[in-house]
Amino acid sequence: MALPTPVTPLFFCFFILSVIVQSGAADSNGFLFNGFNGRESDLTRQQVSIVKPSGILRLTNRSKNAIGHAFYDKPIKMVDRTSSSYPNASSFSTSFVFAIISPKSDDGGHGFAFTLSPSKGFPGGEAGHYLGMFNSENNGSASNHIVAVEFDTVNGFNNVADSRGNHIGLNINGMLSQDKKMLSYYYEGEFEDMELEGDPIQAWIDYDGASQMINVTIAPMGKEKPSIPLMHEYINLTSVVNELMYVGFSAATGEKSSSHYIMGWSFSTTGLAPELNTTQLPLPPKEKESSSLHPAIIGLIVALCCVTVILIVILLSLTVYRRMQQFESPEQWELECPHRFRYRDLYTATKGFKDSEIIGVGGFGAVYKAVMPTTGNEVAVKRITRNSIQGIREFAAEIESLGRLRHKNLVNLQGWCKRKNDLLLVYDYVPNGSLDRLLYNTRGHMVLRWDERFKIIRGIAAGLLYLHEEWEQVVIHRDIKPSNVLIDSEMNGRLGDFGLARLYDHGTLSHTTRVVGTIGYIAPELSRTGKASTSSDVFAYGVLLLEVATGKRPVNTGPLELMDWVLECQQKDRILDAVDPKLNEIFVDEEMELVLRLGLFCSQQKPEDRPTMRQVTSYLDGEDQLPAINDWSSIYNGLPSELSSRLSQVSITANQSHVFSVRSNSIGAGR
Repeated sequence: MALPTPVTPLFFCFFILSVIVQSGAADSNGFLFNGFNGRESDLTRQQVSIVKPSGILRLTNRSKNAIGHAFYDKPIKMVDRTSSSYPNASSFSTSFVFAIISPKSDDGGHGFAFTLSPSKGFPGGEAGHYLGMFNSENNGSASNHIVAVEFDTVNGFNNVADSRGNHIGLNINGMLSQDKKMLSYYYEGEFEDMELEGDPIQAWIDYDGASQMINVTIAPMGKEKPSIPLMHEYINLTSVVNELMYVGFSAATGEKSSSHYIMGWSFSTTGLAPELNTTQLPLPPKEKESSSLHPAIIGLIVALCCVTVILIVILLSLTVYRRMQQFESPEQWELECPHRFRYRDLYTATKGFKDSEIIGVGGFGAVYKAVMPTTGNEVAVKRITRNSIQGIREFAAEIESLGRLRHKNLVNLQGWCKRKNDLLLVYDYVPNGSLDRLLYNTRGHMVLRWDERFKIIRGIAAGLLYLHEEWEQVVIHRDIKPSNVLIDSEMNGRLGDFGLARLYDHGTLSHTTRVVGTIGYIAPELSRTGKASTSSDVFAYGVLLLEVATGKRPVNTGPLELMDWVLECQQKDRILDAVDPKLNEIFVDEEMELVLRLGLFCSQQKPEDRPTMRQVTSYLDGEDQLPAINDWSSIYNGLPSELSSRLSQVSITANQSHVFSVRSNSIGAGR
């Protein structure tokens, strides 16, 4: 039945409106492109950028050293002077679907970036690593006023190795990324690795002008937006963006090349960007390299490939079967610590875990110096010994504790990796090695000066104070000793190796009942109760103070052990006789006396009489004075009988242990 004539124009209007909505819409606050057919006039394109007949926007072709730009033609207001958040930059949200297609015979390059720019173009922008936005003269200049989120397929700018990058980066006014993340997306409780080159990917970039936080989220096209972004970064754009800015894309190739496609794009400054209809987006064309091979050779290659595929399928089936037999569910700590490195990256970084890269060996495995192939950064990789139950416990303990701790006097854990029985921890590379090596292995090394030693022990005290009182939980290290103190390039002491650490809430008691640690540093009460506490850490720190001052190990140092020998020197009122002779008497008397007596005070027998780390730092900083003790032997109940006999023969002068303090400006002075 035919429709009445008056109704037909109305339906025709609705039809036209629906076509406009499907293909793209725009207003003063944002726009929506489900493909770019018929919308070329809304874009400003430059250099090799074109809109293909299918409606897909191609930024670059596979030419070498090519550049392509595409901008939305109208400016976007990025600073709203009438907004309650003024003068902060306005919020914005954008979503786009892209694809990077590279030659199959070689990895492509270099990548593209979503940009906020004061103009519709980048005059003077160079190809290659500059992605068509900057050049060697203006790179990093604050006058650029450019914000970019890069999708880089070649290793980072200024890297020597031109290897694959596969990362996103947040850049302000230059190619040095403020933050960088390897490509992955959050799916079913963990981050899954992705590749920039190949299948289409959807990206969401959301900036909150009030909180000044930017989120960058990615996922394969067609999947829902993940609940956890790949990048969550604080960034203040107030001084970067102008009142009016242009939004768009910039891409470039170099000696390596790729075709960079944008399939759909939406943008908004008044809320989340409109959703793209991914089922209606144009798909990138399949690009194939031309072949000059003879058909007979091609046929032979195909036949060999078929045989190879059959063999591979058989091998894969056997491998999958074996893995299913050995499958183990992720443990809780694996789910709570998402910063996981890829095993092949760590294998490459350590040169296949070669012995020549080992920089230290501990009770549970070796530590390797490594250079990460994706960033070029130096790191240390700790490899826990295989098939060690204790090693697995240590591995989980370090991730649980050190993974969330952040202090300048603690070693910073960067991430971890678990592959079958290979357990790997990745943390900051500390160039000067351990305090133990600097104290005792002087071959080829200069002797630690007293001002350096005093700086190190003050730093370790600050780190322990953070662990005991200033973090969200109480952390007991349980293995404080010189080999676990690493020295950075500025001679700061950084406490590491948290494999034996235990955590508990403030205001509660530790439930640990197993005696662990290193002989000479274990507090005497642990042999009776087995319960570690912050006081047992203070005991070990006291032994460390004596060791740093005397240059002697706590056990097997002569007729008397270290603590007993220093105590005897104190009772004779000749405590400076215990000073490390390698110092050649170049030290500050007041500082040395403070450290030796504080070492005795911290390592006394009764845990309740030991100071807290807050008191220790006050003594070392000169804010408080060490209490006067007339008879030091009285705080060491239960001493060996031979030492008690020796001390009883020592004539002790009254008031021999005077109250003293150290001024911070005396550090480094000669004796």
